[in-house]
Amino acid sequence: MPIRRAYTTCRYGQMHYREAGPADGQTDAPVLVLLHQNPSSSWEYEPLIAALAIDRRVIAFDTPGHGMSDAPPAPPGMAGYATAFADALGALEITGPVDLYGFHTGTLLAIELALALPAQIRRMALTGIPMYPAEERARKLAEAESFPAPDEEGTVILGLLGKLWAYVVGGRAAGVPLERAVRHFADKAYILDRFTWAYRGVWSWDFNRLARLDLPVLLLQPFETLREPALAAARLIPGCVVQELPDLDRDIFDLAPERLAHDLRTFLA
Repeated sequence: MPIRRAYTTCRYGQMHYREAGPADGQTDAPVLVLLHQNPSSSWEYEPLIAALAIDRRVIAFDTPGHGMSDAPPAPPGMAGYATAFADALGALEITGPVDLYGFHTGTLLAIELALALPAQIRRMALTGIPMYPAEERARKLAEAESFPAPDEEGTVILGLLGKLWAYVVGGRAAGVPLERAVRHFADKAYILDRFTWAYRGVWSWDFNRLARLDLPVLLLQPFETLREPALAAARLIPGCVVQELPDLDRDIFDLAPERLAHDLRTFLA
């Protein structure tokens, strides 16, 4: 399935996105919007886009400041990022029903977008809602807010690059080719000068907002680090359906895009 790259506009400037759909352009399914984790871009979704786009239009945005999207002037918080996605949908003249899928940081972006556009967002699936205990979130927020800026000697960025390589490449799941892992590394490394911006929004987010959701929600959850926080969060979402994926852990878009597409398509139908 060919994936097209293009730009639209939002309040922060240009927003880059990837999209694909049926070859004949004919579909009755709502547009499906994918929102990625931090620090990444819509690139990580390419295998899933291809698997989903056989019967629907799929759009994966680069969050402002990530990938090839223009950055906001300062950390905008989850609601600020979400309003930019709402701008982009309007600029693309997408006025009909929209379905959402969010992964990790993208779960909170999807939730905020659903709360911002309640009449337009139809269904939503989430993976890895980062609702750690309140004390841990407070600690993570303090770390994000006090993280040192890049220095002339490169100490801060080079230190981050070493940790990023160890996690993304060295710690990748079995079956992920080295060249794919290196590309993930490069994608994430691109924004290391401001990687804390989105995390400040994540760790300061009010998880009581989960109870305000009023639409069908699926938690599609592998056995990853965020499993327990995500299951706890799902209990706060009215009527949330939980589907666990016990044989999957990390790198799920590389290892199981067809399976994820099947599960998402079943729920969204």
